[in-house]
Amino acid sequence: MAVPARKTSKAKKRARRTHQVIKAPNLSFDLASGEYRRSHHVSLKGYYKGQKVQEKE
Repeated sequence: MAVPARKTSKAKKRARRTHQVIKAPNLSFDLASGEYRRSHHVSLKGYYKGQKVQEKE
């Protein structure tokens, strides 16, 4: 069984935990549809980069 050569310090343990953060999604205002949408995603009305790319069903 593997055994660590030295004890891990408190600072090293805490540094591992700092990357586990929930981030809010990036929102941008879409001028074509007039609503907010996530970056690099199609809006709810079917627009992407100002062009209609998806028809509503």
